[in-house]
Amino acid sequence: MRQPSWVPAGTDLDKPNAARVYDYYLGGSHNFEADREMARKAMELWPDLPQIMRANRAFLRRAVQHLAEQGYTRFLDIGSGIPTFGPVHEAARAIQPDARVVYVDLDPVAVAHSRLILKDDGLSSVVEGDLRDVPDLLSRPEVAELLAPGEPVVLLLVAVLHFVKDEDEPEKLVRQLRDALPPGSAMVLSHASLEGRPDQAGAHQDLYKRTPTPLTMRPVEQITGLFDGFELLEPGVVFLPEWRPDRPEAVGAHPERMTGVAGVGRLP
Repeated sequence: MRQPSWVPAGTDLDKPNAARVYDYYLGGSHNFEADREMARKAMELWPDLPQIMRANRAFLRRAVQHLAEQGYTRFLDIGSGIPTFGPVHEAARAIQPDARVVYVDLDPVAVAHSRLILKDDGLSSVVEGDLRDVPDLLSRPEVAELLAPGEPVVLLLVAVLHFVKDEDEPEKLVRQLRDALPPGSAMVLSHASLEGRPDQAGAHQDLYKRTPTPLTMRPVEQITGLFDGFELLEPGVVFLPEWRPDRPEAVGAHPERMTGVAGVGRLP
């Protein structure tokens, strides 16, 4: 396979990657046949997956715009993936034209493409970093500048913590990030839950074990615990379509089929 110009040298095109699989679910073009093959296998087990990913992206948009309406202008998006189909900077600037965004991802393809599309955007920057090493992440100049005292920051951990294994202590990582945020900051979080579709959880996690980013679905109680120290905004931690829907009918009869849960919290 000929390597596209936006792909870093040395990238393994034959191994599926979670960021590129997600891009495929959203209808994007920055994915390879290995990613598409994995996505097709996943959809055979769980046909709702593209709808789930779009519900997750819709939640991100609603949460970002709600906080932008509250005056937030700084956003730190960790695990941002490939920023297509309504990324944070577009959602925020629909309300706050001067919103600043720092995107962070571990996948070199996601980072390379993000830098390509944001090269003329003076208010956005992209960092290649690992959520599992918070001290290193906080030491990056772009992140340190965004978190400097003065204005609160929106921390986005959207569909990323389920790629952190239990042994990497996701609760500890969130605490470290929380403690680095200025007063009045907020956290936007979504996470794959065990409760939504328990009949599918085992097979789906088994499928992701074939990738460099295995998936750990967690109970809602544990996910809610990640908001320790934050004041949860209404309606709390709920299934993706239930978080402040644009229209009541958008929730649907079975929001649990979206299986992911989401919430937004604010620091004192």
